[in-house]
Amino acid sequence: MGEALVAGLINSGSAPSAICIADKRVERLSELQNKYRVTPSTIENIATDCDAILLVVKPQDMGALIETISPTIPATTLLVTFAAGKRSAFIEERVKPGTPVIRVMPNTPTLVGKGMAAISGGTHARESDIDFVTNFLASSGEVIVLAEELQDAVTATSGSGPAYFFYFVEEMIKGAIALGLSEAAATKLTIQTITGAAAMLNESGKSPTTLRENVTSPKGTTAAALETFYQANTGEIISAALKAARDRSQELA
Repeated sequence: MGEALVAGLINSGSAPSAICIADKRVERLSELQNKYRVTPSTIENIATDCDAILLVVKPQDMGALIETISPTIPATTLLVTFAAGKRSAFIEERVKPGTPVIRVMPNTPTLVGKGMAAISGGTHARESDIDFVTNFLASSGEVIVLAEELQDAVTATSGSGPAYFFYFVEEMIKGAIALGLSEAAATKLTIQTITGAAAMLNESGKSPTTLRENVTSPKGTTAAALETFYQANTGEIISAALKAARDRSQELA
């Protein structure tokens, strides 16, 4: 995800040399420097080198990172957190009073320019901060601004959402193979079907309900398949899965 954000900053007009990156993995740092011509730094020094810092670490590592950099972060430096579940208040309480913080929940399709990101400003975030983050994230997908109390629901929907679709694709491929198709054929048929269906959702202007109904003939093959989903209470399972992800996001706060 960090690399996708670097690419997004460059695509939105930031000079590569003005982007400082730090990574505990020396090989990875060198790789990104060579690929994007960005400026390497250290976790200890980056706080004094930049006007905005993107915090792209696992939730459990955020506390230690903030403890390391907080002594040297000026109160005017924008901090942007990408850690699931970590509220802006978690960071605000550990840095200088008045420091602007923005919380972002992206997703992995950002890596191919099809991401979905939701951003929320903390107590001291300025409109210019929101605009800055929106601008560079928009270069790798869609962006919405939401109240922070909705971020756990966002995590459950778009943050974790790609994995739900990957799982569904996995199971469709397995099912198609069980019906006699080769793995190559099953994979191509399934992935292109998912890709085409997503394009229809984006481009047709029709609701998913309408699109589903349009392809479902009474007592036809699609109806038979959907009835299996209905009998298994698939809708309730999906709702329960989203709730579980939402609850876990709240636990990570």
